[in-house]
Amino acid sequence: MSDRDERVDAIRKARRIHQVIANIPFYVVLAIVVVAAILVLMDRWRRGAFVFGSALLVGATFRAILPTVRIGLLQVRSRPFDVAAMAALGAAVLWLATSIDSLGTA
Repeated sequence: MSDRDERVDAIRKARRIHQVIANIPFYVVLAIVVVAAILVLMDRWRRGAFVFGSALLVGATFRAILPTVRIGLLQVRSRPFDVAAMAALGAAVLWLATSIDSLGTA
């Protein structure tokens, strides 16, 4: 194997590692959404909606704080749009989850 091939392999490995590291915030938000889905499937829809709204707020916080190269798949549009959209939707879901009467369910 030549020196050039070794450098190309090292660059490919570094890019794969960077892709995984850059998407860690997305994986964290995705894990919270999975917890919310499990709660909804267990007939705990209010708690699930609350956790889902919290996941949106966590995503908005990540998008607001982290640089673009570290945000991965949470970057959709511009930073102000992404933060505003996720924060507004997260707040709306949290408000709905806490304001709707439970009607005997948890």
